[in-house]
Amino acid sequence: MAIEVILMSDVKDLGAEGAVVRVADGFARNYLLPRKLAAPVTEATRRRLVKIRRDRDEENRKVLDRARTQSGLLAKASREGLFTIRAKAGAGDSETLYGSVSTTDIAAVLAENQFVVEKSRIDLAEPIKTLGSYDVPVKLHPEVECVIKVWVVEDK
Repeated sequence: MAIEVILMSDVKDLGAEGAVVRVADGFARNYLLPRKLAAPVTEATRRRLVKIRRDRDEENRKVLDRARTQSGLLAKASREGLFTIRAKAGAGDSETLYGSVSTTDIAAVLAENQFVVEKSRIDLAEPIKTLGSYDVPVKLHPEVECVIKVWVVEDK
């Protein structure tokens, strides 16, 4: 026997959130309903789903606004030259670093300047191994990316 349920979240191989699907009675009773992945088809459930979507959309808008604001602040701080990393360089005129500057180092210098950015959001193609200035993309949100300028200078 099959029953109809509304999916309250995406379920792999079954459907997306909000879809009305027919599933076996046992599957709904033993798996979907206890885990709150689905709910019986009623008008109250439909209203609840609309409210959940509206709340999620509002939260996503707030997160996007915060990312856009942070992007502007990062760009301003980058223009002011706040992101400077000191590193040991080779002897003489060599501009090659003894180590390298990675996303962890860049995240640390951002944190020193009160910007909390996860290192996974810093899109550094390869570690920096020479002195100089570099444009480093930072993906703050799927829709918001900014480029900051990082200066790597010799630590004396």
